[in-house]
Amino acid sequence: MKELINAFDNLPLIVKIILAIPALDIVWAIYRIVRAVDEKDTVAIIIGIILLFVPFMWLVDILCIAVKGNIWCYHSAK
Repeated sequence: MKELINAFDNLPLIVKIILAIPALDIVWAIYRIVRAVDEKDTVAIIIGIILLFVPFMWLVDILCIAVKGNIWCYHSAK
């Protein structure tokens, strides 16, 4: 799982933004869950599953990628 997480973290900015558009944003939702499972963080797993069903999360992800270079994630504060 570490390889998948590192692969997503090292994607070029334009690819991250493309993956954040509606319908493709499912990729980032899965990334959040995989990252939480890898860290064995139950709260983050639950948040990741809930965010699967948030219809505007793609917009939040695009804004976060543009500003910070990565998606909003529960783990970002750690």
